[in-house]
Amino acid sequence: MNPSKSHFPQLVAAIVVMSTSGVLARAMNVPPELAIWLRCVIAAVALGLVLKFMKLPLWVKEGKALTIIVFSTLLFGMHWVSYFYSLYYSSVAIGMLSLFTYPVFTAILEPIILKAKPKLIDIVLSFVAFFGVFFLVPDFDLTNDVTLGVVIGIFSAITYSLRNILLKLHVQNHSGITLMFMQVVGLSVLLSPVFFLGDINRQLDLIVLNWWKLLTLGLLTTAIGHTLFVMSFKNFSITVISILSTLTPLIGIGLGFLFLDEMPQGNVWIGGALISVAVIVESFKSAKGKD
Repeated sequence: MNPSKSHFPQLVAAIVVMSTSGVLARAMNVPPELAIWLRCVIAAVALGLVLKFMKLPLWVKEGKALTIIVFSTLLFGMHWVSYFYSLYYSSVAIGMLSLFTYPVFTAILEPIILKAKPKLIDIVLSFVAFFGVFFLVPDFDLTNDVTLGVVIGIFSAITYSLRNILLKLHVQNHSGITLMFMQVVGLSVLLSPVFFLGDINRQLDLIVLNWWKLLTLGLLTTAIGHTLFVMSFKNFSITVISILSTLTPLIGIGLGFLFLDEMPQGNVWIGGALISVAVIVESFKSAKGKD
């Protein structure tokens, strides 16, 4: 069986699971930077136990590979933090639009960095998916802080795209679980000041009140979802993965409707249709082994 075809359910499962982050973030009363740090700590503990149980290596020791993994971890951290600030300065909708320009950047950057021949159909589908996300935004008023939010959101998209492309360079030779473990451990250390420099007593109260949501975010969304996502790098191009990832805001809207009573409005249906077209075409390609 073709690897792309047999691993396609794994990629879809990763995208669906990762889509829970928006609903969880909106449902919990925890500062985003604290939630990001805690999701990394929880995921690091869970993945460390899995690696020990499976007797897989915790670390990558090769010099060149280690350098790229460290750099991609920094990019991943910049992506998460800048996405938070994009939302802070603009809105959830505009922050989402800004972030999901990343399939376009990926379609352009991946052939350059990995020295692969660009595929016109993937570039076209990237833009179709992007315009689908554009329709998910109810209001787009570029004024003052909103403009800054868009710029930061696009920066977040570029860092996410680069992180995924760089990580693909070494996912063939190392376990995706090990790579994800190294990244969440690194970010746990880098982001630890958000806990220790804040009001510790207040933050402990928030953690206790939202413990099951944080646990779900760390275990389900991060440890399981993001790890399956990284493992998919072995069988698909990052461009294909990024196109299919535009399902994320669509699934997020659906989860928002189910759990938060947020009814989709007007243009959301147009955006959903465009995203669905891009995803369906890419799915057929993958199913036929044309990745």
